Amino acid sequence: MPFIAPFPGFARHAAAASILAGCLLAAPTSGLAQSHPSDHWEVAVEMGYLEKIRDNSPLDYVIVPLQVAWRSPAMFDLWTGESGARLTVRNRIAVILETYVEGAEDYYFAFAGAPSLELWNAAQQSALFLEVGGGAGITNSNDTPGGQGQDFTFNWFSQLGVRHQLSKNQAVTAAGYFTHHSNLGMTDPNPGIDVLGINLGLVWQFE
Repeated sequence: MPFIAPFPGFARHAAAASILAGCLLAAPTSGLAQSHPSDHWEVAVEMGYLEKIRDNSPLDYVIVPLQVAWRSPAMFDLWTGESGARLTVRNRIAVILETYVEGAEDYYFAFAGAPSLELWNAAQQSALFLEVGGGAGITNSNDTPGGQGQDFTFNWFSQLGVRHQLSKNQAVTAAGYFTHHSNLGMTDPNPGIDVLGINLGLVWQFE
């Protein structure tokens, strides 16, 4: 299977995300609450823009995902620094509604779960995060050649991004986001969908 190649325009998304990550991680420190942000339950609303990056389907897919995601308090730390920096592991689960701007289908309603690895700076204001997981959902399949072939479809995703605390209870996120849809060979052909783009979010934390 050929390696995934970037779609046209991904370079500008990656460059913008890199600049944003650098600015947020270099932001000046200020006094936040003593309680660490990763030690709280939180809910996030995320929206993205994803474009097809492989030719497994002959159709051009453009997908706009809207997600409501919940993250648990930190389960454990993989590393802590003397300065207060911290690499922690949390749980993430999301309800997803994808709108198909281009493609055979119109929507995909699903759930997905993943561990969330977060590398926090000592000031507890900014973090890099990585999430890799998957789930399942329902789409409105039809007889279009190159479409999904059935309504029930699995999903796998990964996102690598940065978050920054706006206040004690609010944060923003920006990430490069990849997702793959497949029915695991339950239909023939089984073209699947591979899309890549950017995902932005607004986070609210609970006391």
